Amino acid sequence: MTMDLSTWRNLGVIAHIDAGKTTTTERILYYTGRVHRMGDVDDGTTTTDFDEEEQQRGITIYSAAVSCPWKGYTINLIDTPGHVDFTAEVERSLRVLDGAVVVFDAKEGVEAQSETVWRQCNKYHVPRICFINKMDKVGADFEMAFKSIKQRLGAHPLAIQIPVGASDFFEGLIDLMTMKAFYFLPDKQGAKIEERDIPENLQAEAQQWRQKMVEEIASTSEPLMEKFISDETISIDELKAALRQAVIANLVNPVICGSSLRYIGVQKMLDAVCDYLPSPLDVPPVEGHHPDDAEKTIIRKPSNDEPFSGLVFKIIAEKPVDLYFVRIYSGVLKSGTRVMNSNLDAKENISRMFRMFAKKREQLEEAYAGDIVAVAGMKESLTGHTICEPKDPVVYESIGFPDTVLSMAIEPKSATDRDKLGLALGALMRQDPTFRSSYDHETGQSIISGMGELHLEVLLNKIQRDMKVEVNVGQPRVSYRETITQKATSDLTFKKQSGGRGQYAQVKIEIAPIQPAEGEQSLQFESIIFGGSVPKEYIRPVENGFRGAAKNGVVAGYPMTNIKYTLVDGKYHEVDSSELAFETAASMAFQEAAKKARPVLMEPIMKVEVTTPEEFFGNINGDLNSRRAMITGSDVRGTYRVVQAQVPLANMFGYATQLRSLSQGRASWSMEPSHYAVVPNSVAEKILANLPK
Repeated sequence: MTMDLSTWRNLGVIAHIDAGKTTTTERILYYTGRVHRMGDVDDGTTTTDFDEEEQQRGITIYSAAVSCPWKGYTINLIDTPGHVDFTAEVERSLRVLDGAVVVFDAKEGVEAQSETVWRQCNKYHVPRICFINKMDKVGADFEMAFKSIKQRLGAHPLAIQIPVGASDFFEGLIDLMTMKAFYFLPDKQGAKIEERDIPENLQAEAQQWRQKMVEEIASTSEPLMEKFISDETISIDELKAALRQAVIANLVNPVICGSSLRYIGVQKMLDAVCDYLPSPLDVPPVEGHHPDDAEKTIIRKPSNDEPFSGLVFKIIAEKPVDLYFVRIYSGVLKSGTRVMNSNLDAKENISRMFRMFAKKREQLEEAYAGDIVAVAGMKESLTGHTICEPKDPVVYESIGFPDTVLSMAIEPKSATDRDKLGLALGALMRQDPTFRSSYDHETGQSIISGMGELHLEVLLNKIQRDMKVEVNVGQPRVSYRETITQKATSDLTFKKQSGGRGQYAQVKIEIAPIQPAEGEQSLQFESIIFGGSVPKEYIRPVENGFRGAAKNGVVAGYPMTNIKYTLVDGKYHEVDSSELAFETAASMAFQEAAKKARPVLMEPIMKVEVTTPEEFFGNINGDLNSRRAMITGSDVRGTYRVVQAQVPLANMFGYATQLRSLSQGRASWSMEPSHYAVVPNSVAEKILANLPK
């Protein structure tokens, strides 16, 4: 494969569940020559859904990386899950990718999880192309889907193709750049494409779309705008070059169409990926900081001449050694070398290195800036850690993951299983950053937490089937949070004298409720100490004490959130003060203040979207209201009604079965975490009464 970075594309395929991501990926692999027979999602034979759980359920659970060539380009492609329970797989993939293809269902348009992945793309400034898939589906509507991208996502869609027909009459597509129609012959599985003139009945419509396309592209480039105003001809090369720059700058999102299942439009999508999405050279140099000085900015360019640096974004717990996926941002990584984990200040070995092709792997001796590889031999690194040249250390921004919302208790069936369970839970926590595990010494049970019922179900299957650990399983429980509703202060002195050197620390603190903006920490710390009443070396222990204490609330022991802790004043003793003394004092002061600040319980609220035939709308609406839902919107799409609501997670258990019953199996739904909200008093009393004693 070529090492010219300008011809590399690090690409993610992302979408709402069932929009056709994995089928699209399978077609890409076939047309690029990486597989010689296309797999099928329903048959469980696709290349990227190779896990047994994925094959049985017919959904993607784990992101899978594959590399493939296309017309002189190298595409590193990651197929990601669509189900909200596995949103961490999308989050960590987007953190290291340069571009994305967002797949939409032509009948449904923008769906709930489409909004989530779009927000994740915005967060990491990922340029993207929109692929309106399933144009062959009954009810497919290109214009509706196109408008929903603009209205629901606040995006800037720009059609560079339009379909020839729809539903059963979908035959091909019109390229608005060349103003030619393309037909993909089904008897050749779409591998043979015929270029024809635009059908007469579509010429006027195509001309309108093209005029709109040229005008919008010209508006992003001053030279082209002058030509457009002067009615001068703008060449296809000029349009493509300007569109490429606009896409890389996240000003527009080209929209293309097709049907991956019917082999239509995938090759043209690959052309668009190469034409418009950025190479590693097109994205800005990566910014990090020095491990010992967060204020010292370090910039690394995507060049082999720079010192090596990379980010660990995924871990697969395997025997005998774990596999670590790394995006190389600068320099060259060689097999058999030692690197530094700058987050832990630890040396790591790179014993072997691979280019991944789903579950297959090809061994490499060296890899270059811009590449995505898997390495074996590291021991300490975790998802989000930076690895780099020991002589030129740098720390990159890590990857943020949402809090868990659901937990359940499990316990081993035998003494033999107890040791195996500890190892299994450790392996899963290394592999999945949204999985949490803790041990309850009173009950002897392990408490596992995740993003939803399906997430925990998949993890339990992995523990029992793959890791051969027999466990007893309790009922799922909602992961509540606690917060405060008013300001409070504490002036606390911690003294301890037991012969010899004692412990002494005094802290005066204030805590207050906050509503953090997106991207801000839910627990915030500030020191307004002046004059050295608390020496600088004790400030960090005070913060550690606050954060440690906030993990165990004062109402029911749930983690606390949305709180600002301010260190106002304090005193120290030249002999008896220590970091431990200040950490302990800060923790005790927080507990004291939190009890005075009217603490309350908070519950996870889910964003729910239900698509139902009109005749079942009333019953479904009534059922949602009985679950303490707040209906936030209702749209009509053809003969279907789409209901948006915010519902407490505690009231959504068993909803799939109830919805099937209410709609004769014809309604569908999706759910994703929205936010935490204060639990009403009457509900909080019941929750506290039912807590394990």
